[in-house]
Amino acid sequence: MAGGAIPGVGDLMMSRIPSSTRQAIVVTGADESATVNQVMLWQRTDEDSPWAPVGAQIAGRNGANGWTRDHVEGDLRSPIGVFSLTAAGGRYPDPGTALPYEYRPSFYQAGSYDGDPMGEAFNYVVAIDYNRLPGHPPSDPTRPLGDSAGGDIWLHVDHNTPTRGCVSLPQASMETVLHWLTPSSHPMIIMGDRTSVEASADVR
Repeated sequence: MAGGAIPGVGDLMMSRIPSSTRQAIVVTGADESATVNQVMLWQRTDEDSPWAPVGAQIAGRNGANGWTRDHVEGDLRSPIGVFSLTAAGGRYPDPGTALPYEYRPSFYQAGSYDGDPMGEAFNYVVAIDYNRLPGHPPSDPTRPLGDSAGGDIWLHVDHNTPTRGCVSLPQASMETVLHWLTPSSHPMIIMGDRTSVEASADVR
């Protein structure tokens, strides 16, 4: 493939990265039951250039029940796959991202999860385009696959516990991601357990 693969990402996932993509976030858990993961940012200058890492590896979290290829509402698992990143938002004002940003403190309210407060979780979010309309604000309730397939899968601020299906990062890392992402680079996120992320095209 032109420019080669992102290190650690198999051709099954790489085949889903558009040729126009210049930025990618790779989220890798140790196995399907993992609730912590490693996050790495990658970029390339054009389709024929190799992918280069951006910054250091980031420690993240994901769903309380790990990863799944068949996410459903309420399963507390993060969906495995490759998704675009086209909109952001949060209860804090736009920190200076090039992505369309929805500042709505009244919408981005977080209660508690399993007894742990989540008040800071939605300070910043980047919508992961799983079962949503790309480019629309994170608050848009439209779910093209239906409500049973779940939704509101975001990158958001870590709240020191696993998530309900999102991927969470420390707030400073979220700010870094927001400053880095640009729509013209057609950013994508590759996410899942290590076996899925590294899979060849003939292995599901």
